[in-house]
Amino acid sequence: MKRSNRILAMLLALVMCIGLLAGCGGNTPGSNANNNDNQTQQPDNNDNQTDAPAAPANDTLVIAQDTFEGKFSPFFASCVPDQDVVDLVSGGTMVLDREAGIIYNGIEGETRTYNGTDYTYKGPANWTVTENADGTVTYTIELMKGLKFSDGEEVTADDLIFSIYAYSDPTYDGNVTLFATNIQGMKEYRANMTTLAAMLASLGEDNTDFTYVTEEQQTAFWAAVNDGGVKFAQEIVDYLIAAGANTAEDPIENVAPNWGFSLEAGATVKDFFMAIGENYDWNFSAMEAETGGSALSDLIPADVYAYSTMGISTGDSAPNISGVKKLDEYTVEITANGVDAALIYQLSISPTPLHYYGDESLYDYENNMFGFPKGDLSTIRAKSTVPLGFGPYVFSSYDSGTGVVALDANPHYYKGEPKIKHINFKFMSEADKINAIQSGAADIASPAFSNEAVAQMAEINGSESLDGDVITIKTTDYLGYGYIGINSKNVSVGGDGSSYESKCLRKAIATVLSVYRDVVIDSYYGEFAKVINYPISNTSWAAPRVTDEGYKVAFSVDVNGNDIYTAGMSDEEKYAAALQAALGFFEAAGYTVTDGKLTAAPDGASLEYEIMIPAGGNGDHPNFMIMKMASDALSTIGFNLIVTDLSDGTATISSKLDAGTAEMWTMAWRATADPDMYQIYYSDIANGAKAPGGSNNYYLIQDAELDTLIMDARASLDQSYRKIIYKEALDIVVDWACEIPIYQRTDCVIFSTERVNVDSIAKDMTPYWGYASEIETLELK
Repeated sequence: MKRSNRILAMLLALVMCIGLLAGCGGNTPGSNANNNDNQTQQPDNNDNQTDAPAAPANDTLVIAQDTFEGKFSPFFASCVPDQDVVDLVSGGTMVLDREAGIIYNGIEGETRTYNGTDYTYKGPANWTVTENADGTVTYTIELMKGLKFSDGEEVTADDLIFSIYAYSDPTYDGNVTLFATNIQGMKEYRANMTTLAAMLASLGEDNTDFTYVTEEQQTAFWAAVNDGGVKFAQEIVDYLIAAGANTAEDPIENVAPNWGFSLEAGATVKDFFMAIGENYDWNFSAMEAETGGSALSDLIPADVYAYSTMGISTGDSAPNISGVKKLDEYTVEITANGVDAALIYQLSISPTPLHYYGDESLYDYENNMFGFPKGDLSTIRAKSTVPLGFGPYVFSSYDSGTGVVALDANPHYYKGEPKIKHINFKFMSEADKINAIQSGAADIASPAFSNEAVAQMAEINGSESLDGDVITIKTTDYLGYGYIGINSKNVSVGGDGSSYESKCLRKAIATVLSVYRDVVIDSYYGEFAKVINYPISNTSWAAPRVTDEGYKVAFSVDVNGNDIYTAGMSDEEKYAAALQAALGFFEAAGYTVTDGKLTAAPDGASLEYEIMIPAGGNGDHPNFMIMKMASDALSTIGFNLIVTDLSDGTATISSKLDAGTAEMWTMAWRATADPDMYQIYYSDIANGAKAPGGSNNYYLIQDAELDTLIMDARASLDQSYRKIIYKEALDIVVDWACEIPIYQRTDCVIFSTERVNVDSIAKDMTPYWGYASEIETLELK
């Protein structure tokens, strides 16, 4: 969307959709159907208003949900509500127990004790992990014979191999990072390939070398650039002029910086578009985030738009991934070059149906054909809105107007056809979730567990007990945490997010935001949340504890490394001390400070930045008061923190994060069983990467030492050693001041006592074992 931070005033900002893993939605049903390493994000309180739905039918379970994006694909789902649908439809090869322990013998089943009770866990596959004498590690996945997709077709090794190759394709741009692992032959298979759009752009309009492209493709591409591309850039120029940031007489090189781009003197509107394309490596979908009006997809022909996802081979590459072997019709063996603690979770991808997502005529394992042309995932992308898998439910429909996703019970489900015949995921605002359970409009919801929510449910139940005749409440620790994020490039001095000055700028802001965490979170959540000081969920074994050596309250030291706060300080004294410390950081960043106020910003920095929050337009979010109090405090020293309270879902924050145009925002990360930090923080800067390598590195951190620590932690199975390494890595993240950890909250799922047979709800629920983990035995009354 528009780079409103670059102009004098913002018109109307829109909001974001992520939540481990970046996304659009809210709370997951808790299914363990898909345990890959996707880190997704989510808004913690998305208060979009909607009309209350009608009461559900007796054979239909209605689950209140947050905003959908509509990408119900195991390959491309990026927000929690979409992923929740995928989990119930796709199924997965790995099952975790209630403490995140891997069930290796899923077909036969394993019994584990939790909280004094024995539970038996079964899954659709057996796993074997073997550390070999040569240092390699082999993972063997044996699928259950007779396992069927919901259309009745059997699940085989070919489906799993097809899926592995899709996730490993050089043009794959979803959230799963299997392609970044040390599987033997992975780098060789992905080598020497770029997209057709990037190739055409690099060759230039006057190219006469048609080794890799055709003359027709070149003609079509540049015609689209000169027409739709120029219109796209011109709309940005017109927008900036209308907003008052520029005048019609300004040259393009003076306009572009207000949109975050630097152009040489004499630049044209076409040059502006070319700069946008280069910034996004000619991924047209990502470029949509820069729109000043029209969608790029409406300005460029569909066939040319597809060039950005069409792979072009520029040299030799391996015909297959040598470490992926088909042993028989139901068994696949994957060999990695060394120990990678996170790899087993990344391999737990869902075997997707080759006959549905791929092209069976293009699959011939022995001849290195894997169900689609290498570099062309168009057949998979075409099925992104209608998933098919072997999970407990079958996708029926999605109505974006009513916000309802309809699912039907899968008669072929390997654990038996679910007792509830239909499920409707229904979008409901945060404010409506509890009322919907009371009125019978929904059967299950996951409202924010605040003091206000607890009081409301107690009143409805007529009891202070968590369970009552109207609402039954189940609580667990939330598998994730709330945070405030800062883009290191967009909030920097001179455009270098890694510099000392840039870090001081962000620390100034972070210090003031952090000081208000305790009072606000206590007011909002009470005993149901606690402030955290490191960017990691407290549910993780790798999370630093208060008693650990070196534990430090986040952003509690000044520019000289001295403690800002002393024992016995009142809240007001802490606020004043934080503001004084912020002035020190601002001055170190190069700001001019006169009589305790900022009077000028250094080159490439600003006296104002925007922070986005999906608080429904009415401040209903746990971090809203933190931002407002910080904004008010910073204004007294001449700094303008613009708090944009968004009311229309989460799409805009999501698009801005994907495009790298957001300055500051608040969301919540949803964690995974393993604390691997690759996806969020890895950059590969040592190898000359132009942009961070982790698919969710929205902070644009590029730190070689951090990269080394992340990879070192991956290369060990020693949990004690890994915890030490992760503490060092977390300290570096805190030093970058791009992520301000805010709170770890209690998660709750509420059920209609009147509609749901509460005795059929999964017992001893944990962050790793939710009600959806036993969805097939859940019953309605």
